[in-house]
Amino acid sequence: MTHTFSEIESLLASLCGGVITAEDYVGYFQNEYGEELVFAQHRGEKTARLWHSDADWEMFRVGDHSIRVDGQIDGMITVADLIINRAEATWLSSCLAASRHLRM
Repeated sequence: MTHTFSEIESLLASLCGGVITAEDYVGYFQNEYGEELVFAQHRGEKTARLWHSDADWEMFRVGDHSIRVDGQIDGMITVADLIINRAEATWLSSCLAASRHLRM
């Protein structure tokens, strides 16, 4: 299903400084510290794009096997060289699951 570019997609693109189109599956999350995350998956691309306000809105490519537990410290959760907390990992995992059909 396609739709016109909505106010939500426009707002999220402005927020993270990334390119988000009407063809993208998008997600937004704000953690308990007020840090914001934006997720976008474009149909046919093998990876999604993730932006995190605490990483100065740098764009990270993420996929189905990107979330890692037990980095340098026991229990550390990372995704694409970015340390994230459990709530962020849960949200990101949900975004990846919901958009999986677009990566095939």
